[in-house]
Amino acid sequence: MSDLNPAVLTKKLVQLNLIEQYQVDQAWSEVQAVNGDCEDLFRLLVRKQLLTNLQVDRLKKGETAGFFYGQYKVLYLIGMGSFARVYRAVHRQTSQVAAVKVLRSRHRGGAESVEQFMREAKVGLQLKHKNIVEIYEVDPDPRSPYMVMEFVEGQTLRELVKVRRKLDPLTALKLTADVARGLAHAAAMGISHRDMKLSNVLVTSKGEAKLVDFGLAALSDTSNDQAIADCPNARAIDYASLERGTGVRRDDPRSDLFFLGCILYHCLVGDAPMPETKDRFARLNTARFQEIRLLSQAAPEVPMNVASVCHKAIEYDPTRRYQTAAQMLADLEATIKKLEAGDTHSSATASSVEESADEDASNEGNNRTIMLVESKTEFQDLIRDKLKKRGYRVLVFGDPARALSRFIPDLEPPADCIVISAPELGAAALDAFNKLVADEHTKNIPAVMLVDRKQQFVIQNAKVNKNHVLLAMPLKVRDLRATLVKLLSSSAPTS
Repeated sequence: MSDLNPAVLTKKLVQLNLIEQYQVDQAWSEVQAVNGDCEDLFRLLVRKQLLTNLQVDRLKKGETAGFFYGQYKVLYLIGMGSFARVYRAVHRQTSQVAAVKVLRSRHRGGAESVEQFMREAKVGLQLKHKNIVEIYEVDPDPRSPYMVMEFVEGQTLRELVKVRRKLDPLTALKLTADVARGLAHAAAMGISHRDMKLSNVLVTSKGEAKLVDFGLAALSDTSNDQAIADCPNARAIDYASLERGTGVRRDDPRSDLFFLGCILYHCLVGDAPMPETKDRFARLNTARFQEIRLLSQAAPEVPMNVASVCHKAIEYDPTRRYQTAAQMLADLEATIKKLEAGDTHSSATASSVEESADEDASNEGNNRTIMLVESKTEFQDLIRDKLKKRGYRVLVFGDPARALSRFIPDLEPPADCIVISAPELGAAALDAFNKLVADEHTKNIPAVMLVDRKQQFVIQNAKVNKNHVLLAMPLKVRDLRATLVKLLSSSAPTS
């Protein structure tokens, strides 16, 4: 700053169009009234919000570029990565606030980097959706390419999770649904994201999620580990490793859904589903995609219906994963409705009442009648014997339709609670469970459906509420007992 004097500084401020001549003159009159110098002028202009600290720093370094990008005046830095910097900026005429993303100078000489940056910009220009950060304009000048984007008042999802440690299931689902809407819109135009991660999801001050950074180029060569490891972007390595490991084509749209599932998992648990590492060759090990802990172990308080959506998204086998973003969004929206209706049953819910159920185990059943609907004889015998020892009467049926026929309108129900096992009975169990919930004469009778975690169709389509719940297989009988105690505590016994 040694070469700056009042005359030089005044000329620079005006020539660079940072402030008007009259504003400089007025500021100098205030500073010189107290024998101030250039440093005092800077402090005054920052205090009056006529300059920002970023602009002052650049002026002191003698820089003459980087103050404007097109009609947008740069105010301050809001994000910085190895590839680009993002600034908050304001339009000099309309005062519209925007974010300006600028390719870092070290990459401007590389044709690949400039091409990737421009691909992102051109892809983004096509996407107009409330859950995607909009790109307004692009300047392809290779000397200093930049794009002007919607400015989002808020924070990244990574920052939010870091502050809260983890998110409650309803909030996590709503944010994930927002992202899925953005992905579905892009997929309808034949565009995938290829860089799904917490820091590429922006959460607005109103609690809505917006996707940013579309257009990451897929690897041109995924034929061997070295080619993948040489890729400049770590997330692209993850995508390529997953796709090569599962034998799908490059750019498979289901890859975005896998990593969206990983985002949901991280939000629910507070930790990434796979160890986060910068070691490129460690990221090539496809075993990491297959060794993700079940949510029932990592976060047993997460409701079963929420865990079901998450686990389907992160299925290693792409044929068992969600096939489209629209399909995943439908399940997310349905599960949100279930949570809002009170269906929050989890593996921890049953455990929380287990202790009270064991306090008087010999009279636990209190002569209550349980109807068990199960087709496998050995499982019938196991459950019947365990429950009888706890004071329950047990009626066993192998056919769901026959079991339901015993419930006749205007007659006393034959059982206080129904347990339906779905692993063998499948759709028949689901139909019977939903009929119990829907029919006027059975809707107040508690029911439990036992489901295999792989039965996604059953889990997603079951009509559950506080009196009609799901339990995951393999089953611990004590969890079933604890659930029965809870359900029967608020219902009157049959005569």
